[in-house]
Parts: sequence; C-alpha cells; structure tokens
Amino acid sequence: MAEDQFDDELEDGQGPANDPENNKQLDDKIIPLKGLYENWFLDYASYVILERAVPALFDGLKPVQRRILHSLKEMDDGRYNKVANVIGNTMKYHPHGDASIGDAMVQIGQKELMIDCQGNWGNTLTGDSAAAPRYIEARLSKFALHVAFNAKTTNWLKSYDGRNKEPEQLPIKFPLLLAQGAEGIAVGMACKILPHNFNELIDQSINHLRGKKVEIFPDFPSGGMVDYSNYNDGLRGGKVRVRAKIKKLDNKTLVINEIPYGTTTTSLIESVLKANDKGKIKIKKIEDNTSSEAEIMIHLANGVSPDKTMDALYAFTDCEVSISPNSSVIDGDTPRFLGVSEILRINTDNTVDLLKQELEIRLSELNEQWHFASLEKIFIREEMYIDFKKYADKEKLFVYLYDCFKPFKKQLMREINDDDLQKLTEIRMIRITRFDSDKADEVILKLEDEMAYVKERLANLTEHAIDYFKDLKKRFGEGRDRKTESRVFDTIKATKVIIANRKLYVDPEEGFIGWGLRKNEPVNDCSEIDDVIIFFKTGKLMVTKVADKKFVGKGIVYANVWKKGDKRTIYHMMYQDGVGGATMMKRFFVNSITRDTEYDLTKGSKGSKLLYFSVHPNGEKEVVTVVLRNRPHLKRLKFDIDFGELLIKGRSAGGNRVTKEIVQKIVQKEVGGSTLAARKIWYDPVVRRLNDEERGKFLGAFKGNDRILTLYKNGEYRLMGFDLSTHFDEDMIHLEKWMPDRPVSAVYYDGEKELHYVKRFLCEVTSDKRVSFISEDEGSYLDLVSTSYRPEAKIVYNKLLKATKNLPDNIVNLADMIDIKGMKAQGNQMTKLKVKEIVLCHEIDGGEPWPEDVKQEENESDEEDGPTETGENSFEWDIPKKEDDDADQLGLFSEGDN
Repeated sequence: MAEDQFDDELEDGQGPANDPENNKQLDDKIIPLKGLYENWFLDYASYVILERAVPALFDGLKPVQRRILHSLKEMDDGRYNKVANVIGNTMKYHPHGDASIGDAMVQIGQKELMIDCQGNWGNTLTGDSAAAPRYIEARLSKFALHVAFNAKTTNWLKSYDGRNKEPEQLPIKFPLLLAQGAEGIAVGMACKILPHNFNELIDQSINHLRGKKVEIFPDFPSGGMVDYSNYNDGLRGGKVRVRAKIKKLDNKTLVINEIPYGTTTTSLIESVLKANDKGKIKIKKIEDNTSSEAEIMIHLANGVSPDKTMDALYAFTDCEVSISPNSSVIDGDTPRFLGVSEILRINTDNTVDLLKQELEIRLSELNEQWHFASLEKIFIREEMYIDFKKYADKEKLFVYLYDCFKPFKKQLMREINDDDLQKLTEIRMIRITRFDSDKADEVILKLEDEMAYVKERLANLTEHAIDYFKDLKKRFGEGRDRKTESRVFDTIKATKVIIANRKLYVDPEEGFIGWGLRKNEPVNDCSEIDDVIIFFKTGKLMVTKVADKKFVGKGIVYANVWKKGDKRTIYHMMYQDGVGGATMMKRFFVNSITRDTEYDLTKGSKGSKLLYFSVHPNGEKEVVTVVLRNRPHLKRLKFDIDFGELLIKGRSAGGNRVTKEIVQKIVQKEVGGSTLAARKIWYDPVVRRLNDEERGKFLGAFKGNDRILTLYKNGEYRLMGFDLSTHFDEDMIHLEKWMPDRPVSAVYYDGEKELHYVKRFLCEVTSDKRVSFISEDEGSYLDLVSTSYRPEAKIVYNKLLKATKNLPDNIVNLADMIDIKGMKAQGNQMTKLKVKEIVLCHEIDGGEPWPEDVKQEENESDEEDGPTETGENSFEWDIPKKEDDDADQLGLFSEGDN
C-alpha cells in the first residue's frame, strides 16, 4: 500500500523529489565530482610517485626498500634473522601489507649486494619464486654495513604512526641506484633504470673525481650480449638490444648458456615453442637443464641449418629482446629525468659530501677526546680532587674548579664548561690512584696524530674519496666482473631466416596464388611473410605478399617467391612492341620494387605482348631458336640467339631489337653456365658476420665449392661455406678465403714432451666441424699460426735461467725450418732451450705475399661485382655473312634501346 501511494504521489507531481525543502537539503550534501578529482586524485598520484614507485636520487631506494634495510640494521646482531620477523619489524615503518614488504625484500636479496641470504630465495634464471618467509633467513651484507649506515649523518623522521623514527634517506656512499637498477610504474610516469657493473661504477666514479669523462653502460646478471648503440644515457627514447648467447654444439644441436635480461628460461622456451608452432622455426625438441647456470638444449629437425636457426631464434623468439630505459628519480620532493652518467656524478659528489661530514664529525670527536684527556691529566696531576670535601654543594665546587683551571687555559682547545667539570667529578678514585702520566701523554699524542691525519684528509678530500672507492673495489669487487658482452648487432631480416613451412600454389588460368590452392601443382616452398613475383602475358610484373588465397589477375606466365635485393636471379624475355611491331629482347634483374604495383616491362606500346620468358637463378646463359612466319621475301626463317651475349640491365630498359618480322615461335635450345661474376664477400669484425655490402675485411670472390678457412686459439681449424648467415665461434682468431694448395704454418707447445714444435700442413676437407692440428695431450697449447707465404717468428728465450740468460731473441723463417707434411704430423722441434714465448713477427696472413696474389690483384682491379644496371650499351650479333642483305631482312642492328 505504501509503495502504491508513493507511486501515485510521483505521478501527481508530489513527493520528496519535488519538495523544495528536500531539494535544498540534498544540494547542501552534494560534493562536486570536479573538486574531488582535482584534489584527491592529485594527492593520490603524488603519493604513488613520491612514496611507492620511483627511487630516491641519493640513496637509490624506494621507501619500502629503505625501511627493510633500516629494519635489518635495527635487528642486526651478526646472525641471520627469519625473513618473517624482518617483515613484521618493517611493518612498524611501512603502512602497507606484509606481501609487498616480502616481495621487495626478495628482490633486494636476489641482487646479491645489500642482503646476505640463506635458504631458497628463488632463481632469477628459471623464474622460480622464493620459499615462504618463515623458511628463509637474511642479514645485512658486509658491503651494506660498510656503505649504507651512519646514524650521525642521517636525517631522521617520525614513522607513519609517530611511534618510531625512520631515516629520510640512508647515507649510502656508493651509486647503489645504478648498481641495482630500479623499475616502477606510478601515476603518469614510470621508471626503468638498468643495473650496471659494480667495478665499472667505481672506476667511473674515480674518473669523475679526476675530472675525466664518465661513460657507463648496463651489465646484466643473466649475462648475454647487448648492443648499446641507442642507449641514450638511459634516458627516455633510448633502447638497448639484448641477445642470448647461443652456441652450436653440433649441426643438429644448439645450446643457450646465457639468456637476455628480463626473461627466464621458462618464458624463453615458451617463445621458442610458440615460434615453432607457427612454423617460423623448425625444431625437434627442447630441453631445460638449468641449475645455477642457464642451459637450454635445442635439437634441430633433419635438414635444418643451425646458422639460419640461430638467426631465426633472434628474429622470432625472446632470444633477442629490446629494452627501453627511462631514468627517472625523486630529488627531494621533485621527480627528475636524469641520464645515468649524471646520476653517477651526483652520487659520487654525494659520497664525497658524506665522507666530508664523517671526517668533520670524527675531528670534532677527537677534539673533544683530546680536550677531556688534557683536562683529566691536569686535574689528576694538580691533585684538584683533594679539596672536594671542603665544598658541600655543586655550585661552589665548580667555582673552585674553574679557579684551579685558570692558569691552564692556554693549554686547552676551548673553554671549560659545566659538562667537563661534571665528568671530572665522576672519575673513580681507583682510576686516580692508578693514573700514569706517561700513558696519558701517549694517549694525547695518538689523538693528535689522528687529528693531524683527519685534517690532512679534509684538506685533500678528493684523494680521500678516490682512496675510499679503491678500497671498496679491493674489498668487495672480487667476483663482480662484467657478465654481459658488449657487441654491435647486425639487423636480421625475418624473410631470410624464417622457415619455409608452406607450399606456394599458382592457378594461372583463374589468376590466383596462395598456399591454400591445394588442387594446383606447388611452385615452391614459402613462408607466411614471403613476397611473390608474378609475370603476366601482357608483359607486366607485380610483387605482392603471399596469402592463403589471393587474386592477382589472369594470364600468369610465371610466379615464384621473390627476395628483395636479389641481383643474381636473371630474367630473359622477348616481347612484341605493339600490334605488328618489332620483336624486342631484354635481360634484367628485379632487386627493388613497390609492393602491389604493376610495372610494364615493355616500351608501353598498346597491344604489346610477351613472346618468350625464362628465369635463371644464377644468371645462366641461354640459347633460343627464333622461328619467323613464312613470307616470300625471307631467305632464312630460323636462327639462334644467345642471351649470354646480351648485357644485363634493369627492368625498365626497353631492350634490343631482334627482328621487324613476325615471329611464329621461340624455342629454348640450350642453357649454359653462369655469366655472373663470382660473389665478393667481406667480413665485418664489429658484428662478426659475413656480408656482400663492402663492410669490413675483404675475403675474396667466391663461387661454387669455395670455402672459408677459420683458425682458433685452441689450435683448431674449420673449413666452411660462404653463406652470409654463418655464425662464428667466440675463440676464432683469423679467417680468410681457403686456398687448397697453400699450407698453414703453426708453432705449438706439446704438454707431454714439454717442447715447442713447428709444422706446416695443408688443410683437408673432411666435414664442417673443427679439426685440431696440435697435440691433444694435457697442457698443450698453440703459440702461433700463420697462412703467410714465408712466415717469420721471434723466439724470446727465458732470461731467468742461466743457460739462456744472455741469449738474444732469435727470428726464424718457418718455411725454411720444415717442409709441408701431413696435418697429423708432429713436426720438428723449434728449439731445445727454454723459451719465454714465441710470437709472430707480422699479422697471421701478413708478411711476404704469395706470388700469385700479386698477379691476382692486378687482374681484379677491373672486375665488377655481379650484374649492374647500365645506360646505353652497344650489342652485336654473330650474323651469318653469306648474304649481305640477311641482316637488313632480319632487322638486326647494334644499337641498344632504353
């Protein structure tokens, strides 16, 4: 009933909503949302930025981290504490839950710098979490106790409930922020500072103190390789590329020993399996053998290239990750964006300031100790205590003592005050009776010596700070070498390394291409990101991205996978230039093109059509037979043309005229060898890769079965192909084009016989594996190796021994010492005397050049690299000379058309 009545009132325009008095009361209670957003949200954002997510500039800690370390110091008694107890004690200072404190503490502990951990603290490599707080223990590390705490130089604040005191910032005398790194997301800003190497930070701090340039780069605990080319000093907009270290165990197995920062073996394996499922790579299985060090075994499928798979892992998996730093910190109450070098300079200057404060405090303490020791000595020596019984109250006694000390004022460092006299009156009688004036003088002298030392340190504060940093490195720098290798990465093109996991089908009648046209015959293997080049009967070409099924146009003559920059695939074509026009021929390559754009390969005359087309992957020459339509005045209806004699031009060239007569048909007669020059290869030592872009050291021109010879510091060689995707081992010391008839000269130490041997041998083609050419006995090592014509070595004798003390260094020619023998031969003794070292007098391939190289350099000066697009060029046919009018009748001439 009440509800019905209320509804009726609303319908009649009555009720609470329409009552003016009720409306006024409601207006008084309404708080505008705009005001709430402006004030409350801003307060919340400021709190998150200043108190939660972004670290402080000077001590490099977020509030929760600072409170954890302060709590550990408060509980410190030299023994381990249960982490659960530390979390409970920290909650006196941190107004949040125990979970956030526990997670933050585990993160600090896993960095192995400030906290000494005991128990299962998790594994940063595998991503395994730490055990429960009640099962693990912690205490401050010796490093933390040394650099992070000093109550005398700390500014104290009240905790959130006012019951306790906590440090505003810890007086850390070290660039901790850069050593540990930091990451956090606040409201409207974020922070991502990468970790840096402990010893390098110290070295760069010393450089700053000495006025030198400061330059630092990240170092990751998980190792790997990193490219700092775009680091931008850690500021926003910079980027570092981090790669896993992948080694080839054999041709079917890859091993990952170091993983990129920010990944785990679990996440990396998942990314590899995902890429495999998508067909971007092809592996048989993957195993995780990680314990204290990462070890992921990748077993490859049959017929898969390990080198290309390594590139594919970098291109399609978490084996390569890109990290974008964003160096933001809190300076006082203000967020600031500072580069890591600027942060290091500020932290170093702050360390100097803290060291100065400590010295000044220590000097003040020494002054006080010296002052009281002098007072005590005078007090006891002058027996001022004897008349104490004459003074009943404290005031009269102090007046008496002030009078007694008046003659000695000049001997003191400052005025005497009541506190000094109070301490004197509290000296026990047993100490007075046992007072030794000589010992008191010794104490005062020691204090004066220490005071002089502190004053000297204050006067040379920069040197004091440098000594402090050197001491830090000496005490705590052992075992903290750089783990990440600095490299410049090459750019891996996904189209060159992706596995061709699909089949390309072409329907020339209906004009479709794709991997879903199963009813047609497959043209080639392809991947999902490949491009397809298509030639049409109209003399046009187009490049488009492959798809499941795509219509490109009817009249397809040829379609296949196309690789950008390919200058070695040569296309031969003949076409009729317009209706009834002359027949033209051209030989061209297609290396650059705009996708989904039609290009006319003819001169553009209306009615032009394609008469003949062929493709040659390596620029092979080709002879075709041209058959003309029978006409009364023609004496020859058939003749041969060799495409190999035609210059290779670009796709836009018009071509050369074959005949003005009507062609009935063109038939391929024969295909010969390649007309392209050998492929010139360079080696770029910066990225440690082969290239054909003239970067680095020129190795030579390669074709067919040519190989590259690589030499290694452990006395091994390897013969490999010249595939640009080849990866080279870290211990490689030399590579060059292999000449089968040129020997390798080597000097090595035989560990069993304890003698140095020299040998010269020809490398044998056995397999793609590394082959040892020195003794395999324990203690054997390679002294030198050379591929020179007549290599020279210098023997440096051991000057510490009597027999060789006065012997001068001896330079010998290895070619004169031994003839070329088998690879497994032991060789001849280099010398029976004890030597300090045997070194090469020139580069491995330096010294006197091979005679044939001198001639080859002269011959190669005029050679060109592969096919090149040129302007107008003359072209002449071998035309029969039996009848003078044949050439005119056939319409052949020697001018090139563009």
